[in-house]
Amino acid sequence: MKLDKLKPAEGSTHNRKRIARGEGSGHGGTATRGHKGAKSRSGYSRKFGFEGGQMPIQRRLPKFGFKNPFRVEYKPINLEVLQALAEKHGYTTIDIDTLINAGLVSRNDMVKILAKGALTAKLEVKAHAFSKKAIEAIEAANGTAVKL
Repeated sequence: MKLDKLKPAEGSTHNRKRIARGEGSGHGGTATRGHKGAKSRSGYSRKFGFEGGQMPIQRRLPKFGFKNPFRVEYKPINLEVLQALAEKHGYTTIDIDTLINAGLVSRNDMVKILAKGALTAKLEVKAHAFSKKAIEAIEAANGTAVKL
């Protein structure tokens, strides 16, 4: 095989459709745009959600609810996860960096510790928020809960 003998596979190439290049091209006249209407005219661009003049769905449906722009969203971490981390790596202190290194949260997440599961390890836990039961469980295991 030589580079100068290479050619595309049979049927894989097509001639480009040259629109609006006169009647002899077969695509003159209306230039494949059909007759009349907005789509046949220059400068046409369909607006997002446009339904041909019919009342668009975003205007037909009723609006309800409220999105609080000041809502604080926490990433929940259960006590059973902290217990597993302490057993696996032998931690005595668990903070945000520990959770990031374990791949449980990302750098910008706010963390809330929840009370699901049993905690037996004595841990110092540092997080943005705690549930009441989680604080009780951490202190019952002689640990401390530090709110950031």
